Amino acid sequence: MGKVEYLVVLAACVLVTLPLEIAGARVYRQPKRLARALLPVAVLFLVWDAVAIAGEVWSYAPDFVTGVRAPFSVPLEEILFFVVIPICGILTYEAVQLTLTAARRRGKPAARR
Repeated sequence: MGKVEYLVVLAACVLVTLPLEIAGARVYRQPKRLARALLPVAVLFLVWDAVAIAGEVWSYAPDFVTGVRAPFSVPLEEILFFVVIPICGILTYEAVQLTLTAARRRGKPAARR
């Protein structure tokens, strides 16, 4: 698979969690809320990556990334990682919340009249 392997893994993560949105997680339907949750953390870790790359603390194997790099030598795949993986996590969290809420509703006895 080579140079697109990282992108394929990220795409698989999106595909695996996409049904959660369709089932009612409503993460993609609230872009402002998603951006507020995602951007501060993504920016922090992208800066951390850029500093580590510049200081030669770590690097990315050229055999497994496309070679497209943002400013400060951060690979495109790494930028996408800090967007895709948190979205998948939020989708999973919201789906669990929906499931627990539905289970609680079913478990409650009917109100007496």
